[in-house]
Amino acid sequence: MATDACVSRKAGAMALIAVAGVSLTSIPAAANGATARQPAAGVQAPTDPGTARLPSGLSALSWMVADADTGNVLAAKSPHRKLAPASTLKTLFAVTVLPKFSAGAVRRVSSADLAGVGAGSSVVGVRQGRRYTVGDLWRGVFLRSGNDAVHVLAAMNGGWRTTAEEMQETARKLGARDTTVKSPDGYDAPGQVSSAHDLTVFARAGLANEDFARYCATTRATFPGAGGATQIENTNRLLAGSHGMSRYPGIIGVKNGYTSKAGNTLIAAARRNGRTLLVTVLNPQSQAYNGVYKEAAALLDWGFRTAGTAQPVGTLHAVRATEDGAGPMRPVAAEVTGAEARGGSPWRTTLVLGAGGAGVAALGLGPLLARWRQARGRSGRRGGAA
Repeated sequence: MATDACVSRKAGAMALIAVAGVSLTSIPAAANGATARQPAAGVQAPTDPGTARLPSGLSALSWMVADADTGNVLAAKSPHRKLAPASTLKTLFAVTVLPKFSAGAVRRVSSADLAGVGAGSSVVGVRQGRRYTVGDLWRGVFLRSGNDAVHVLAAMNGGWRTTAEEMQETARKLGARDTTVKSPDGYDAPGQVSSAHDLTVFARAGLANEDFARYCATTRATFPGAGGATQIENTNRLLAGSHGMSRYPGIIGVKNGYTSKAGNTLIAAARRNGRTLLVTVLNPQSQAYNGVYKEAAALLDWGFRTAGTAQPVGTLHAVRATEDGAGPMRPVAAEVTGAEARGGSPWRTTLVLGAGGAGVAALGLGPLLARWRQARGRSGRRGGAA
């Protein structure tokens, strides 16, 4: 079945988390459930003397620049403006569903699995009657933004409505209050909205998961096709370096999207000099070719010049830990060695996620990861544009 090009499943994934530098233990639980919230409208940027000016020509309706490790918001425009997210909402879908199924589990696709894929959807080419591993399907989601793959995974998860409800609950636990989920694949649906803030939160949570980090950073892979394995390329042009865009230095994902209602949307993560930044850009108005990628790249450049030298304008939401009987989480550590360590990036050699359960509980992800552990134990028994 399909395998990621040049990336071993486990070592590559854990190295990517180390590259991202996202540590759940660095995310504090809010006192009494309180959260720090940026103003709903307008541009917020540092005013410290000597701080670099924001890039010119930013036309997006909403955007945010944040430090993935600390959660500090470096600058933002209307970060809580509720807008159609397009396929960037697949980050929340992955945070919710990805931990539940082993990548090696196999699903024989039925007609019911593919029912309801929206007209004009981006698809990877899933076919009724064929067998796919869960890993195949996730590569279809992350690389080709395949709504057909999302439908199959949602069917495995109990159905479309159940998955939307679970995504809504995950958003709530992450403190993402601007998001309303109607269609798990991000396809335009009445009432479906998110925000630059919430999408940044979802990406930050996702990068703390080894599988999410690996999938979202995969540039090219093989996918089962009618005539055998076929090559697929990531539609994120900052990652793939395609369609007139150069690969952004230090890029590690995350997800792009487009619908007629949402316009172009993008969450981009990159790491330089020991710092990982997240930039979310929603619906640029300039109509420039590759506008969403150019604006995101400019904001990443600005963020790397500014990070650590200016006061943040806010923080991402932190949520109070939840209690549902989940036991303490064991630490997950990664060490970057060998060829990966010689790649030229200043990678963090060790990353501990949620030591003692504190970090995971602070994100409200304890219940999700507890279910992940249970699902791992059951994996041998489970059948399986936006």
